[in-house]
Amino acid sequence: MEKQITNTKVLVTGGAGFIGSHLVDSLLAKGNEVVCLDNFATGRRENLVSALTNPRFNLIEGDIRNRDVCRSALKNVKIVFHEAALGSVPRSIADPAESTSVNVAGFVNVLHAAVEAKVESFVYASSSSVYGDEEKLPKTEERIGTALSPYAVTKYTNELFGANFASVYGIKVTGLRYFNVFGPRQDPRGAYAAVIPRFVTALLRHESPVIFGDGTNSRDFTFVANVVSANMLAALREGSGHRVYNVAAGGRTNLNELFEALKEALVLRGVPCGDVEVKYAPGRAGDIPHSFADVSRAEEELGYRRLYDIKAGIREMVGYYMENYSNNE
Repeated sequence: MEKQITNTKVLVTGGAGFIGSHLVDSLLAKGNEVVCLDNFATGRRENLVSALTNPRFNLIEGDIRNRDVCRSALKNVKIVFHEAALGSVPRSIADPAESTSVNVAGFVNVLHAAVEAKVESFVYASSSSVYGDEEKLPKTEERIGTALSPYAVTKYTNELFGANFASVYGIKVTGLRYFNVFGPRQDPRGAYAAVIPRFVTALLRHESPVIFGDGTNSRDFTFVANVVSANMLAALREGSGHRVYNVAAGGRTNLNELFEALKEALVLRGVPCGDVEVKYAPGRAGDIPHSFADVSRAEEELGYRRLYDIKAGIREMVGYYMENYSNNE
């Protein structure tokens, strides 16, 4: 049986975001007291509808780049889940200074405040982007290449700071390299939306989604429930110091295959999109050609087990988008 966090005061930064809000709900369901720190730059209040009615939930609207806000949010907290960040490779290329400010300076603020608060465990979101131009598959934690985007640099810098703080201050820090997480609440709107919600909402509108490149780029698409489970296990891991783990489904799907799988799932739910074809555009700077994780370290050290493969995750997810985005929102 998976280890559980119960009756503990926990901070989730970025708790109004896609992954953060799923963490918030899971922690509240287990009787924890949950503090959410979010400035709503990318997070959404509707992700917290259930949490906001829970007396054990406290929302702090503030920026992780503000040290006093971080210190206030960490009062009496025992475990930190740091999800706050500016995601997206294209966003970081368009505005590297802002991504660096949030993802590095903000990270250090939260981590230092956690040291001051003497937290028991600090878990943070790293990214598969740190593997950069490393070509060998599957990706293993000890071997990375040269970063291909400012976003990747910020996430690797987080890992360096995590290791340094664990050594200098004695705090237990765990980084989770997420591989292309998807699921309900992932926002399909805006220039930096992830591929799966973009594809699904285009199909719901009977429009052709755009694939950058020829569609042979592959990803280890990971359903959000796998990520929530990995976070809980990481927070309770034995030992001290700094460790980094891949969090993925341990599979490989190219973008052409992904499009067909999403179309099939929607057709089975009665959406008339079987005749929709994809459009192709030139590849984007900073994109990694292939991403496929070796999750054996997480399995052996954390007890991590994949709860959903990509097909099961898609089946779980499509109903959310049909309910919330079928009317051309």
